[in-house]
Amino acid sequence: QEFSIEETKAETRGQWYFRQVLGSANLTGGKLFHILSGNLSFQIEHHLFPDIPAFRHAEIAPKVQEICERYGVPYNSGSLPHQFATVVKKIVKFALPF
Repeated sequence: QEFSIEETKAETRGQWYFRQVLGSANLTGGKLFHILSGNLSFQIEHHLFPDIPAFRHAEIAPKVQEICERYGVPYNSGSLPHQFATVVKKIVKFALPF
């Protein structure tokens, strides 16, 4: 999701966290996948808590998911092929003139 500079100028702390979740996407996979990606597969947690070491993202992810579910906030998580296809669709949508 995109946000304009105007939208972010007067945002509250809660709105900032909300924007981090909406503007990020995680990649699902096994433990080895997460290790090989340097735990960057947990982009939502990384954006919410940039000072937490990456190896702790897997630990806090279920808690973040629970909070998102409780408040009806979409938690964008999917496989690498799924997330890649989503990006390609957006590129095509914005690149083609129709």
